Amino acid sequence: MTVELRALERDDLRFVHRLNNDSSVMTYWFDEPFESLAELTDIYDRHIHDNRERRFVVETGGADRVQVGIVELVEIEPVHLTAEFQIIVAPDHQGKGYASTATDLALRYAFATLNLHKVYLIVDVENAGAIHVYEKNGFAVEGTLREEFFAAGRYRNAFRMGILQRDYLEKTA
Repeated sequence: MTVELRALERDDLRFVHRLNNDSSVMTYWFDEPFESLAELTDIYDRHIHDNRERRFVVETGGADRVQVGIVELVEIEPVHLTAEFQIIVAPDHQGKGYASTATDLALRYAFATLNLHKVYLIVDVENAGAIHVYEKNGFAVEGTLREEFFAAGRYRNAFRMGILQRDYLEKTA
């Protein structure tokens, strides 16, 4: 299985739009599953040169590349050298190991290229699959955010998880 990250391009916005409008995906992103392609394009245009975020498409395959998800490092803080990690794997590509590999590739980029000190994320406490992927990649629970988000008709608890550069480098040495 070959999994690669590449920079998000304008041509990828239809794929992102499909993910952003899938309620099964957006429930775990604590967001509404309704966003127009025009709105997404506007956001893309406003943030294309923003150094505080890096957005990638997760692709698999050889010559016939297939988009399987997106990975983002956002809220990159230049003083504290931190960033928030976000990932979506398309529902029809879940359970194939893409999330784990893409997470590792994003962490490698965050720590080796951006020289970040810490990467953190917020995850629904009920999202056992995602938590497993994050723990497998070295993230540790730092705390519970009580009733942090309203999604799918109720308030939901979330974990804040994080990984330090030194822990990642030790794990991958």
